[in-house]
Amino acid sequence: MKAAYFEAHGPLDVIQVGDLPAPVLGPGDVRIQVKAAALNHLDLFVRDGWPGLKVPLPHVGGTDLAGVVVEVAPDVRSVRVGDEVLVNPGLNFEAGPDGHQRIPADVSIVGETRWGGLAEQCVVPATHVLPKPHDMSWETAAALPLASITAMQMVKRKARVKRGDRVLIVGAGGGVAIMALQIAKASGAWICATTGGADKVLKVKALGADVVIDYKASSDWSKEAFLASGKKGFDAIIDSTGTATFSKSVRLLGLGGKLVTCGATTGGLSEVDVKAIFWRQLSILGSTMGIPQDLKDAIKMWEAGQLRAVIDSTWSLDQVRDAMAKMERSEQFGKLVIKP
Repeated sequence: MKAAYFEAHGPLDVIQVGDLPAPVLGPGDVRIQVKAAALNHLDLFVRDGWPGLKVPLPHVGGTDLAGVVVEVAPDVRSVRVGDEVLVNPGLNFEAGPDGHQRIPADVSIVGETRWGGLAEQCVVPATHVLPKPHDMSWETAAALPLASITAMQMVKRKARVKRGDRVLIVGAGGGVAIMALQIAKASGAWICATTGGADKVLKVKALGADVVIDYKASSDWSKEAFLASGKKGFDAIIDSTGTATFSKSVRLLGLGGKLVTCGATTGGLSEVDVKAIFWRQLSILGSTMGIPQDLKDAIKMWEAGQLRAVIDSTWSLDQVRDAMAKMERSEQFGKLVIKP
């Protein structure tokens, strides 16, 4: 099968496109003919590698994918050949009795710990495929899963956003932030968002943000955000950019506010005012992936017209390096979709 893969961790030029043996179908698995896959920053992190990451090489990335089932293991009864499906990539992130996520000791994620969707075929457990709605495009089906489940976890269970809350979405241009904005808006929150560039400002406003700040055109975006909050600060802030914004986000929280982060795309180190954390009784919460119900809820929201996957552009498998380069430069608004 044709695939985008790497044989050693490193920068963009380690990515190759060529033929690899198709992945083996194991017990409980289904084989999917990939119709579309979507890139995430996780794909870049896995490609670069990090201390402790053990990935058998060569490795095929691609956490998000959708396609047609072409083979099922003999023990699979819930999925049939010919089914059109999308994949929940968090293979062992489950909910506990209280409905909250239980983080496994050894995570299993499509495109990270096993081969992903940047190929003509992908093998995944039958337990983690969902039927694709008939009128949902392949591009949307690929772009929805990881961003939506991550945003659902951040907005609903971590920040616990409710009607009337003041919410700041930092860096509304990537997939998770765009999803979080829409989910928070559907929850009845008042939304302030930051993004980079006049064209993105218009797009973020179209998604329902009440105030949008162009950080590229602002001398101090955090001051503008504070004034927009009525000088009260925010009840919840969704910020996955890391070093570039984290300390300012902490300062922008109102009394009892919650800062939720799922990543650090600009770096992982930041100085914060500890006094502000205890004096204003702030919460800084980490979030990773979500639970199976999150993707089901996201599909329901899509069907109700409350949530959409914003597609920046579509690329062929041969163009995957160009697409990754665009993501590394943070030039996209929404998801970059690959069509094998």
